[in-house]
Amino acid sequence: MQIVFEVLGDPKGKGRPRFSRHGKFTKVYTDQQTLDYETAIQECASKAMGLQKPLETPVSVYLYIRLPVPQSYSKKRTEACLAGAERPAKKPDIDNVAKCFLDAMNGVVYLDDTQVVDLHIKKLYSAVAGVDVAIMGAK
Repeated sequence: MQIVFEVLGDPKGKGRPRFSRHGKFTKVYTDQQTLDYETAIQECASKAMGLQKPLETPVSVYLYIRLPVPQSYSKKRTEACLAGAERPAKKPDIDNVAKCFLDAMNGVVYLDDTQVVDLHIKKLYSAVAGVDVAIMGAK
């Protein structure tokens, strides 16, 4: 069993929780940018799942985060980035992107992200920004 899909566009990390006060009460909410990105992830995951129900077994998740090369880089440096000689040590944080994907796939790919027993993440430069996702049954 293997589920594979991609989410095109600049990868985004999970935003920090936001707080607002209403009188004596404090409301905690997620920012709109994170909600929009998680919705895009859910749509791509739903297409990949088709009519299949969410998995109930332990799973391994593979995320390949593809970031665009900054336009300010020289042609030589851009070529080095695309060849893999230089890796993106910049935002978004790799763990925040993973958190966004794991949370968004709850109830779509698997029942809960507690089922994820292996997580493999790689962040690299690419001509086309996005995230490649593969989910497999864990052994």
